Amino acid sequence: MYEYIHGKITGLTPANAVIEAGSIGYFINISLNTYSLVNGKDQAKLFLHQVVREDAHLLYGFAEEAERGLFRLLISVNGIGSSTALMMLSSLNPAEIRDAILSENVNLLKSIKGIGAKTAQRVIIDLKDKIGKGLATDQILISSTDNTIRNEALSALVMLGFAKKSVEKELDKILKANPNVTVEEMIKMALKGL
Repeated sequence: MYEYIHGKITGLTPANAVIEAGSIGYFINISLNTYSLVNGKDQAKLFLHQVVREDAHLLYGFAEEAERGLFRLLISVNGIGSSTALMMLSSLNPAEIRDAILSENVNLLKSIKGIGAKTAQRVIIDLKDKIGKGLATDQILISSTDNTIRNEALSALVMLGFAKKSVEKELDKILKANPNVTVEEMIKMALKGL
């Protein structure tokens, strides 16, 4: 799995970008939000999500790690594929989508092309708790550094045999109480609490 790509922008449209890195041009599908953030720049760093199908290997790129995280949450919902999730992120910015889910605004989600009433309700039901957990009480997302540390600790503890749900809850508690914790410290604290 690719984490990100950093290179020269050799082609850019509102739907895709071509990034040259290591003398290879990578065709990457992007959202309108990402387009607006990289438009006019010579270089870009895009966080990637790769989709492998029988007939294609597709790359989706995002200017912000939080947008990629939301994309991954959206495609986890039954009935929403990569194209629909990208359409959602092109129709509304990530903050608007989060707010619509948290406030259960079905009509705003239905206004997106390809999203009907049932799909909008499914998105809200499936993601409300997940998005709510990701937000602190003052509505600020956990920083990307903390998120990387959290993900490393999560995968280590799951490998040790702990249930993913209980580990996630414990790690979120630890991060709120100790924002500058290291991976090792986080794992030790989580082992005491699990």
